[in-house]
Amino acid sequence: MKGSVVSITLNGVERETLVAPGTTLLNLLREHQSLTGTRRGCDQGSCGSCTVLVDGKAKLACLIPVETIAGSRVETVENLALNNELHPLQQAFVEGFATQCGFCTSGMIMAAKGLLSVNPRPSRADVIRAISGNVCRCTGYESIVDAILAAAAGMGKPLKKSA
Repeated sequence: MKGSVVSITLNGVERETLVAPGTTLLNLLREHQSLTGTRRGCDQGSCGSCTVLVDGKAKLACLIPVETIAGSRVETVENLALNNELHPLQQAFVEGFATQCGFCTSGMIMAAKGLLSVNPRPSRADVIRAISGNVCRCTGYESIVDAILAAAAGMGKPLKKSA
């Protein structure tokens, strides 16, 4: 295979991967790293289901050629739960009934995590702006926005456990 070796830090682990020219970050994650939490939706940057963090910023993995992010830190939804404990965003989505089919959930959560890393106490408008590139056809968005705000309010203190 023609290509190049690209080094990225993926979920805290440095990885070197041989990739063909033009391989997207989404293909690298799903096909080469078996990280399927990052969803393949439109493959055109329109739905947000492939949102990951690249150097702490929410990005659409389907639009990023891997060779353009060599040396970057990439975080996927698989990196959020720690020791079988959900991340506060994940827990808030569960408790707030912010998932229905679940297809958009990982992209929404990663967009929210990107927001909360730079703005730990966002307004409702901030949250809406942060997830504006993520399409959900099931929930109507209100429960998602409420869950993100609840997570922001609860970050640093344990959220109640679901029954």
